[in-house]
Amino acid sequence: MRAELAASVDEIREAAKLLRQHIDFDRSKARLAELNALAEDPNLWNDPERAQKLMQERGTLEDGLGALERIERELADNVELIEMGEAEGDASIVDEAASALVKLKAEVARRQLEALLSGEADANDSYLEVHAGAGGTDSQDWALMLLRMYTRWAEGRGFKVELVDEQAGETAGLKSATILVKGHNAYGWMKTEAGVHRLVRISPFDSNARRQTSFASVDVYPVIDDRIVVDIKESDLRIDTMRSGGAGGQHVNKTESAVRFTHIPTGIAVVAQGDRSQHKNRATAWEMLRAKLYEIELKKREAQAAADQAAKTDIGWGHQIRSYVLQPYQLVKDLRTGVTSGTPQEVLDGDLDPFMEAALAQRAYGGGPASVEDVD
Repeated sequence: MRAELAASVDEIREAAKLLRQHIDFDRSKARLAELNALAEDPNLWNDPERAQKLMQERGTLEDGLGALERIERELADNVELIEMGEAEGDASIVDEAASALVKLKAEVARRQLEALLSGEADANDSYLEVHAGAGGTDSQDWALMLLRMYTRWAEGRGFKVELVDEQAGETAGLKSATILVKGHNAYGWMKTEAGVHRLVRISPFDSNARRQTSFASVDVYPVIDDRIVVDIKESDLRIDTMRSGGAGGQHVNKTESAVRFTHIPTGIAVVAQGDRSQHKNRATAWEMLRAKLYEIELKKREAQAAADQAAKTDIGWGHQIRSYVLQPYQLVKDLRTGVTSGTPQEVLDGDLDPFMEAALAQRAYGGGPASVEDVD
């Protein structure tokens, strides 16, 4: 076998081996058998919520285990084809198998990334908050651009996006906004985006067309379910009601249905105003607060609480995770992984997967932040 083909085969075989270990193949296989048996129980759907979660878990296991078995089978088949083609001197067979190996290599890499999403809350829905930082109107406009970027990314993955809270800017854009992203592994993917994002462009709000640097922060935390217990004492809460802070129009909120929960021990505050019903907004605010407190615990486990807190308190220089330069040249660069894109408009339209994948891999396999130079 040609050296380059042999190297590809070895690389795919080793990646598949690591993937098998990462998903704990034997234990997952046993769990799938258990779920298949439960699926045959006619009483399962007496509790629809539990049944739905079990069926979702079964589908995820079937997909992951089936993909690994298929990758291993196709690898073996293509190795045989290459050996046969070389023995018979048929270059077309070898080329066809080589092309299949390229696709297998890409798939096993993607499956490895998906296997990294095995944290306690990675599979859950996710809240994402955007806050305008230093830069006035330009930063408020930048916050709106980021909200659009994440909405496009989520919808491109087939996720559902709901607006939970929105505080409009004085002139344009947003002071802050919160969205709820519903979809399998939404939090696992989106957690890599938490931090400060920096934009460099010619300001559309400057009559002299000067270059402006703007900042906005992104915070991500998971929707948590009944499996995860977060104990909150009602005596630790301050609950305020208010009118909606939306932009207005014919559907403007006329009653004080918006709700703010403030957790006194931590100072964490959440606002829910996406529904006209105060009762529903209270329920949403309660879920958001539980999720935020749980996210703090996750960050403590990762020993990153200090850095994350610093990023929240200083939305400006020194804490950014990604730089988006539209002028004087076109470049998006992740300051943690070094991943770049020369097409910022595609990134702003939701092409975030390369950045998320690299950040996930860095979390799993280590490596320090890339060495980068600041753009003036």
